[in-house]
Amino acid sequence: MVTARPGTTGARETAPTARPDTPDTPQTPQTALPYILGAARAALSALRELLGGLATALGALLVLALVAVTALTAPLGAGLLLAPLTLRALHALARRERARLTRTGPEVIPPPTPPNRLRAALGDPTTRRELRWLPRHAATGLPLGLLGLLLAMSAVRDTTFPLYWRLAPKDATATSVGIGVAHSWPDALAVALLGVGALAVLVGLGPAMARLQGRPGRALLAAGPDQDLSLRVAELTATRAAALDAHATELRRIERALHDGTQNRLVSVTVLLGAARRQVARDPSRADEILERAQSAAEQALAELRTVARGILPPVLDDRGLSGALSGLAAESPVPCRIDVDVPQRCAASVEATAYFVAAEALTNVARHSGAGQVTVTVRGHGDRLLLTVADDGRGGADEGAGSGLTGIRRRVAAHDGTLRLTSPAGGPTTLEVDLPRGA
Repeated sequence: MVTARPGTTGARETAPTARPDTPDTPQTPQTALPYILGAARAALSALRELLGGLATALGALLVLALVAVTALTAPLGAGLLLAPLTLRALHALARRERARLTRTGPEVIPPPTPPNRLRAALGDPTTRRELRWLPRHAATGLPLGLLGLLLAMSAVRDTTFPLYWRLAPKDATATSVGIGVAHSWPDALAVALLGVGALAVLVGLGPAMARLQGRPGRALLAAGPDQDLSLRVAELTATRAAALDAHATELRRIERALHDGTQNRLVSVTVLLGAARRQVARDPSRADEILERAQSAAEQALAELRTVARGILPPVLDDRGLSGALSGLAAESPVPCRIDVDVPQRCAASVEATAYFVAAEALTNVARHSGAGQVTVTVRGHGDRLLLTVADDGRGGADEGAGSGLTGIRRRVAAHDGTLRLTSPAGGPTTLEVDLPRGA
């Protein structure tokens, strides 16, 4: 702030401005820790994506070789016999890549099922797009996946080199890049610095590498603008029907709870109050006893009303979020339950409510039918998707048609245009995976 003193010409004085709300204190390790953990989680997620892309890129190389053999031997007739096998391998690899990309980011909407017959496949737009994706993914996914793998191996090997460098053979290469020999502690520490550098490159560039690796699949494996989206329209129509069914089922559940529980309690309160009024003139002590019974029935009716209200939308979701609500479920579960929630931002209230009810119903099924000794509920937020997994070590054999509540769970999930996958072989374990859009 500049001020001029009275009686002086051009004299100026600069007064410092105090800012008590922004102290000039360095960032403490406690405040920097969340950012470090977030960067580490992002790097690990990117490494998993790169390794998954590396696997499909190796498959793309094999399928590309199979396509080349089929094309070269087609004039001889052998290629015509190989064509159905080649097409099935191509479509299976493309489905695997779509599933991988959907797990790690926005959903890749699949196109209509492509044909496996050669004549129909030659004019099929989905097959042509998959054939265009094949060499691009092999050319970009393979080197990026190998680079991510080498960076991770170099970070581990070189960073820990000072711990074992004295045990290494003499004149052996010290670094992962194949150069340099360590003869002293400074040399060993220099190798460790190279490992830290590889780790920094993986943390800084890993997410971008993963996005670059998945770009061909997201561009070519999704339903194209020139394709018939009637299948998607039919799917959305079924989703709307499932939403209406789930809404009607929920209304029937609330009506039964009010009719069979709360209404009966209130009727009994009315009857008891009438009996107490008649007993006042004849036997006041008897009237007091009846009034106590009426008060007890009213308290029970109030508790049942609160239970019904919590069943519509648990208040704990608003107060403590999805993590706190699931922790409350775990505390009440008769089977030991572990909760692992990593959702950076809040989801839409309806999505959180659906995830909560899915977890509650799944834990109820585990307690009633599985005979499990441990159950784990894992929730992850990836992009605009919310992934919920309930896994137990029980006897398995869960059947959606056996009245275990899985049909209701599927309808709730379908109402949000989500997906449900159940893996429950005989003998266990059972894994329930739910994928929901996070909403606004």
